[in-house]
Amino acid sequence: MPTGLTQDVGWEIGVSRTLPHPPAAVWDLVSGPEGLALWLGAGAALPTERGASYRTAEGIEGEVRGYRAGERIRVTRGATTVQVTVSPAAGGTKAVLRFHEEHLSSAEERERRRAHWKGVLDEVARRLG
Repeated sequence: MPTGLTQDVGWEIGVSRTLPHPPAAVWDLVSGPEGLALWLGAGAALPTERGASYRTAEGIEGEVRGYRAGERIRVTRGATTVQVTVSPAAGGTKAVLRFHEEHLSSAEERERRRAHWKGVLDEVARRLG
């Protein structure tokens, strides 16, 4: 089976980075309006209750599948499912930020989304300083 193709969720991609900031600071950015615009889309106001729907300014719609404050957001985004997690790295003074997307349509879409998520990680790191 090719890399990134699974039996359960089809094509998927995951990217992560350890950031030199406390987990709470990373969470505050990615779960707030500025961070949501980066990874979910401009105008996204994300409810925290499971099953609630959202819509971005670009017209992308989805549903909250899970929300654990300070740790994880899982949403559908069109036909795919995106999960964002923040966890403490060694010593707790750094954070690991992960983006995972599944139900992608092809290897080509997987590569496009890999580039997208790497760009999001770069921008999160830049905004955190």
